[in-house]
Amino acid sequence: MSHPILEMKGITKRFPNVVANDRVDLELYPGEVLALLGENGAGKSSLMNVVAGLYRADEGEIFIRGKRVEINSPRDSMNLGVGMVHQNFMLVDTMTVAENIILGLPDIPFRVDMEKVNERIRELSEKYNLQVDPESYIWQLSVGEQQRVEILKLIYRGAEILILDEPTAVLTPQESKELNRVLQQMTSEGKSAVFITHKMEEVMAFSNWVRVLNKGRLVTVKETQKTNPKELAQLMVGRDVLFRLAKKERQTGDVILDLKDVQALDDKGLPALQSISLQIRAGEIMGVAGVAGNGQKQLVEVLTGLRKITGGQIRIFGEEMANKNPLEIINCGVSHIPADRIARGVAGDMSVAGNLAMKCYRKPPLVKRGILHPRRIIDLAKRMIDMFRIDTPTPQTHAKFLSGGNIQKIILAREIDACGGVLIAAYPSRGLDVGATEYIRSQMIEQSECGTAILLISEDLEELMTVADKIMVLYEGRIMDILASSEANTEQIGLLMAGVTEGKTAVGHA
Repeated sequence: MSHPILEMKGITKRFPNVVANDRVDLELYPGEVLALLGENGAGKSSLMNVVAGLYRADEGEIFIRGKRVEINSPRDSMNLGVGMVHQNFMLVDTMTVAENIILGLPDIPFRVDMEKVNERIRELSEKYNLQVDPESYIWQLSVGEQQRVEILKLIYRGAEILILDEPTAVLTPQESKELNRVLQQMTSEGKSAVFITHKMEEVMAFSNWVRVLNKGRLVTVKETQKTNPKELAQLMVGRDVLFRLAKKERQTGDVILDLKDVQALDDKGLPALQSISLQIRAGEIMGVAGVAGNGQKQLVEVLTGLRKITGGQIRIFGEEMANKNPLEIINCGVSHIPADRIARGVAGDMSVAGNLAMKCYRKPPLVKRGILHPRRIIDLAKRMIDMFRIDTPTPQTHAKFLSGGNIQKIILAREIDACGGVLIAAYPSRGLDVGATEYIRSQMIEQSECGTAILLISEDLEELMTVADKIMVLYEGRIMDILASSEANTEQIGLLMAGVTEGKTAVGHA
């Protein structure tokens, strides 16, 4: 048997009040993909950040190709042939693809032959089918294309060990399959990869081995072919997980959200929404499917007051709300779970309690005679922390120190508590583990049973078919069709997402 290309022995990493990794061992062999699985906050990213040179382990040893190494910086890591694609891409928006790929290389001449660099990038793009124009600016690329740039950057720099942190969290099902094909080609050349994920189906499809972390400790090592999603989920969260949630039969009520011929432009001034007509009733969950960049972002923004429409009507509870500001829309009863939970969902340097009070700090009981009462904010936070099972050391802990799943629970708790009948949820379970995903989905269903009208944008077709009552498919800013989720299938939705209309079965655009 070959020797490990990467070996970690007894790695311990501590943060204030938290042991992120507790004596973790890991082995990665040439030509294999290792899935690192665990709940949000289990220590997966922390462990890989040690190899990538972003953190220094408090205890333990790292061996690469059998030799003990000291990794004190990302440059040390890269020099040893290790490269990491982070959850939040490390790209400069205002620079081209080629400029990002060579940025920071130690041996760049004063005058760079960009034609030669572009040619090399095109060769690698062709070889690995990572199609991207080296002369495009990053801001012009979709999220999937930006991820290709990150992978090309590592290949260009000669990485033999690739670490991919939640690589499919921002990808469509089609892009995820393409990433799997790229990984298979790279491992066939002897390269190796560590794949940090929460998604069971991807563990089964992508990896050769799987290691499960729970609360910073390694709980099991399994050969992927000898396990199954149910067993892995149980090992991850310590209990059985429901992959399908029961929805009660319910009667929907009056039309709450009514869009007629809504049009809007994107940031470049090009049409992003084209004659969108849609109705959502009380107690109804309307899912939105589509490849990223087909108008989902703009649809959320026009409904939450973050983008002006150029035509059409938006009525909420019968009142015209087009082009109103965000506060007016909040006061009308609209809550918003944003796609980017770090940039738009929470204030990282504010306490958990402060974040939970963000929607209601203007009103009693938090305010009395114009004075804000800190004690009441803490009481509110404690109630919501218990109700939504937010795992935080104290209500005063800064939100940025919590895991992604717990940050999402803060947003969910705040928005549901303040919801006045309409919930706009953009990718609410993106990047979450199976336990947190199950919880978020059950909360959506529970809110609809209370009469809330919900617009659910998701790239997870299984989620849409599980949670939504109807699924609207967007393509190039137009509604391709609206399907009853009970009658829809992934092949049918996938074709509509690609703009193919043959054989569709419409159930009406209302």
